[in-house]
Formats: sequence, structure tokens, C-alpha cells
Amino acid sequence: MSETPWRRSSHSGMDNGNCLEVRDDVPATVPVRDSKRPEGPVVNVPAVAWADFIDHLKRRA
Repeated sequence: MSETPWRRSSHSGMDNGNCLEVRDDVPATVPVRDSKRPEGPVVNVPAVAWADFIDHLKRRA
């Protein structure tokens, strides 16, 4: 992957609690990792599934 930084949701706050980080620079997939374990595993979610997940969360908010 390139040097594009991981990003955290603006809803996560800055207290380093339980957060997921994502990257936007990988075609057709969204890499997701635990912010507390940046060296740990990365889950690659298909971009379409990630968009559906985010839309679902927005409708529930």
C-alpha cells in the first residue's frame, strides 16, 4: 500500500478508545484495522459492502 495515512471516524474522539481506522486509496476494497493495534491484522472489505454498511449506519443515526 502507498503512504496514504489511515483515517479514523470523526465520531471516535481523540481519547484513543475503541476505534477502527480505514484507508481510501485501495481500489475496490476498504482496508480496516484496529487503531490500538496498527501493526495487527487488516481486514479488506469490498468497497460496495463498506458503502452499504455506512449507509445502513447513517439511516439508524
